[in-house]
Amino acid sequence: MDAILLQTLNGLDKGSAYALIALGLTLIFGTLGVVNFAHGAVFMIGAFCAVSMNRLLHLSYMTVDPTKKDFLGNPMKIQTPYIEAWFGHDTGAALLNWSVPLALLLALPVMIVVGVVMERGLIKHFYKRPHADQILVTFGLAIVLQEIVKQIFGANPIPTPAPHALAGALDLGAMIGLKAGAVVYPTWRMIYFLFSLIVIGGVFSFLQFTTFGMVVRAGMADRETVGLLGINIDKRFSIMFGLAAAVAGLAGVMYTPINAPNYHMGMDFLVLSFVVVVVGGMGSLPGAVAAGFLLGILESYGSMNAVKSLLPGIDQIIIYVIAIVVLLTRPRGLMGRKGVMED
Repeated sequence: MDAILLQTLNGLDKGSAYALIALGLTLIFGTLGVVNFAHGAVFMIGAFCAVSMNRLLHLSYMTVDPTKKDFLGNPMKIQTPYIEAWFGHDTGAALLNWSVPLALLLALPVMIVVGVVMERGLIKHFYKRPHADQILVTFGLAIVLQEIVKQIFGANPIPTPAPHALAGALDLGAMIGLKAGAVVYPTWRMIYFLFSLIVIGGVFSFLQFTTFGMVVRAGMADRETVGLLGINIDKRFSIMFGLAAAVAGLAGVMYTPINAPNYHMGMDFLVLSFVVVVVGGMGSLPGAVAAGFLLGILESYGSMNAVKSLLPGIDQIIIYVIAIVVLLTRPRGLMGRKGVMED
């Protein structure tokens, strides 16, 4: 039972990343009809926003500390971060420690701008082109973005730690009445799961309860009719592209303490996220979220030693097996809409 609970938590952790990326992909496809293979690169850019914030806060200048001596007896030269000089040692150290959460403030405007520039500068020219053309151009864009990040930050993963207060583990077993120490889980992974729920809830609330969101949902259902009412639906869809990029970017920021950012992390998530979108149903936001968590949990169960001993290698293919089963029984996916990609 303890092992099942632990694997369920691992699955929710993986599913959080899948669901957030798939949610952004579905927002783009549902509003613009574009199959965006550059969305994984957007997730990567968000992760490197956290790296950039960490490096920015650690900018320092050199001073001489006469109270400290080197082995020759000379005063030692030390690096003092500007943030500590401006705000004091304690406040500066706290800001350095909380660089990942603070990176959300940087990533939000940056990712919206990145999304809008991508849509206005390139993707808008492919709205009426076949999906194969969209896949080729966005995949090429993803490779370009990946190589730019590799050139700037290098090819090696860059560790970006969580705040010290959140870097430990929670004894969930004791919290839910099980044996103490039976289920111990990293605190930051739980925070990532809760963060994903907040973002997902925020996106659905925005679409459901705001006038802007209602117009967008109407445009997703019948774009031509909304346009005939005098509403500039294209402008709203461009904003939604920026919002989708922001969702993926924020997911990337919060994922950095879990997996050190590297230039190809976007590609690692991209294929799996598209499988999630297809299983959930192309154009279905609830389907993308539900499929993300479902496939994350099933992938985690497939990695259990007891399961791998019965079905060797199942952990590598279980998501694709589930996708095949779902598409054979429900060709539109779990919650897919009629007519989407059926022309």
